[in-house]
Amino acid sequence: MSTIGRERGWGPMTRAQFDALRSQSGSLFVGTADYVTAKISDVRDTLGLDRFLLHTSVGTLPHEKVLDNIELLGTKVAPQLR
Repeated sequence: MSTIGRERGWGPMTRAQFDALRSQSGSLFVGTADYVTAKISDVRDTLGLDRFLLHTSVGTLPHEKVLDNIELLGTKVAPQLR
């Protein structure tokens, strides 16, 4: 976020801003599989959604972490949401 922000003339992201974005009401879905599942479930129920598209960063995370995220989404998060 700080890199993109710098390109756009913003200041660096603070820890407090990051924590707010990953909070239960924030826009980032970061945390354990159970936390992400609960957060998606809350958004789904609040907005009446029947689909949810989650974007995983592929430019800043090591490839192995991206693969781990995809595996967790498919094996833990999605089954709990169903």
